[in-house]
Amino acid sequence: MNLLIYLQTTALSTPMADAATQVPKTMNYMEMAFKGGLIMIPLLILSFVSVYIFIERYLAIIKASKEDAGFMNRIKDYIHDGKIDSAINLCQSQNNPIARMIEKGISRIGRPLSDVNTAIENVGNLEISRLEKSLPTLATVAGGAPMLGFLGTVIGMIQAFFDMANAGSNIDVSLLSSGIYTALVTTVAGLLVGIVAYFAYNILVSKIENVVFNMEARTMEFMDLLNEPAN
Repeated sequence: MNLLIYLQTTALSTPMADAATQVPKTMNYMEMAFKGGLIMIPLLILSFVSVYIFIERYLAIIKASKEDAGFMNRIKDYIHDGKIDSAINLCQSQNNPIARMIEKGISRIGRPLSDVNTAIENVGNLEISRLEKSLPTLATVAGGAPMLGFLGTVIGMIQAFFDMANAGSNIDVSLLSSGIYTALVTTVAGLLVGIVAYFAYNILVSKIENVVFNMEARTMEFMDLLNEPAN
């Protein structure tokens, strides 16, 4: 009798012990990425492109926004004293868009103010174009990455339905998992790349707007200087 009870207890406790000792499977994001298929390759390239553009442009814009606090005051003093060459040399020693704009304006002193203003605006437009370099590419990544992700979704669903049709009545969840993995993983990857690129684009645009505002303020300050009556 005792032997029978022992055998029954052992038979009941063995599955429970196996269930208790079973290690839960964790999600491996690297394996998930590989399940996305070939669509993950262009998405990976686009992610590297967006990160590179953001870092390169961010550093360039930060460099362009740096300005000597006493720059305009020294320009005013030089112009009031008639030291045009010293003012130009000061502008050339400052490597930023504002200095290049003011330098062009100083070189046009003596001409009508409308010509001076036009010359400064032309230089300003060129400087803005330089700051906005590669931003269209970043905007394209923000819009194109989700579309690539949705393309992977469609391909994955086609693959899942194809496997389902070939399986006939022997449909198994594991048989459909490959296509469903492709569909979902590429969607997530495309959205992630697009969202990051979108935020990066708007951050850079905001930084450029601040630089443009300072450029316009210094231009008005310089034009007011030229409009001052001679003593």
